[in-house]
Amino acid sequence: MEFDRLVVSFLVDEVVGGFFISVPPGHVACIYDRGRGVLPRIWGPGLHFKIPFWQVAKLFNAQIVEYSISEGFDISKNKEALGDEKIIVMTKDGQDISVEGSVLFRIDKHNAPELWENLGENVVSKVVRPFSRSKIAGIISDLTLDQIKQHRGQVENIVKEELNKYFQDRGLDCEGFLLSSVKLVHARGEKKIVIDDSETIPVLKN
Repeated sequence: MEFDRLVVSFLVDEVVGGFFISVPPGHVACIYDRGRGVLPRIWGPGLHFKIPFWQVAKLFNAQIVEYSISEGFDISKNKEALGDEKIIVMTKDGQDISVEGSVLFRIDKHNAPELWENLGENVVSKVVRPFSRSKIAGIISDLTLDQIKQHRGQVENIVKEELNKYFQDRGLDCEGFLLSSVKLVHARGEKKIVIDDSETIPVLKN
């Protein structure tokens, strides 16, 4: 997955000298005005007028996108790719595990102008990846392996809520976290699957 699923440049659909902005469903547009900077409003789906040459537009994907944390994901060629390598962390009871999953998030379209002005096109490398790795590792390290396995649904919700605290201040909304795989890593490099996608999610009893 590439970053252009999240922020779509008008390199094809928009010409700097054009009179109109064509915004497709599920997207919003922001405008950079050469005299006033990034304008503090958004343009929804439809055809909109802009001042040619003086104003430049950028499309933002306002739909939910998936940020995949999985073994073998390569970000060496593109730091803004929507994913990351698996997370290795030690649990509270001293077990080394690898964690894979998906963070579902979207741009808060009402804050798109501020996001563009403050972060540019580096949303993944500056916000999503570092905060996701840090918060997931921090939460998992405070739990035992049995707690992670038995209360998977609650763990996912805790990660979602924790990520939202940091995402929302930066113009993003975390819609969910899905834990896809937890593997126990032995000293010799061998792995034992503890959680995988085929398992049902346990529900905590009150």
